Amino acid sequence: MNLPSPDDADGIGEAQFTLPSSFLEELNALEGVEYRMQPDLEAFYDLYARAHLRYANMMLGNKAAARAVVRRVYSHLALNWLVVLEEESPEAYAFALLKQRVETHLRLAGSTSQMVEITSFQHAARATLEAMRRQFQVMESALGLYTAIASLPDRQYDVVVLHYVLGYGCSRIADIMGIKPDTVRSHRRLARERIATKLGLSPNPAADEDKE
Repeated sequence: MNLPSPDDADGIGEAQFTLPSSFLEELNALEGVEYRMQPDLEAFYDLYARAHLRYANMMLGNKAAARAVVRRVYSHLALNWLVVLEEESPEAYAFALLKQRVETHLRLAGSTSQMVEITSFQHAARATLEAMRRQFQVMESALGLYTAIASLPDRQYDVVVLHYVLGYGCSRIADIMGIKPDTVRSHRRLARERIATKLGLSPNPAADEDKE
């Protein structure tokens, strides 16, 4: 299956992303002293901030808003890092925090939030349609796919966005979401089955063998 390249899937590719440093300046102002990022937090930042920004941009449809959201996420992580490390999965904690901040931004956006949400569904629908075309050969348009994707449970929807829209493989998605690769595959399979049911089609189990 030809998945979209991470560098052209959404306008903020891995190579194009410039890590925001302003949150360190904000922390310095809050604390009144120079903030020194702990090495393990810096490593975490390097591993996940790009993916978090791309996800936020996908959901918000605005690069500036996505950067602001990610900056707030990492400001929170920096100020609470020792507590975050006590979580069963710091990755899962960070991704849940990211989703919470994205949802808060959409609520504050008011009347524009529905338009942004519809746009994200359209992106996901188009990418999923292309990815599933071999499975559902009778599909020639995205008609009905928007509502099918919109009805997915949160984790299934996140896996669809991260895999089909942003182009990440199962292992990378597992890292980003703080879950196991087998769980990612299960969410993806269930999402495909749910979409097929909504569209009145019969899924082909063999089509899900393109696991990575």
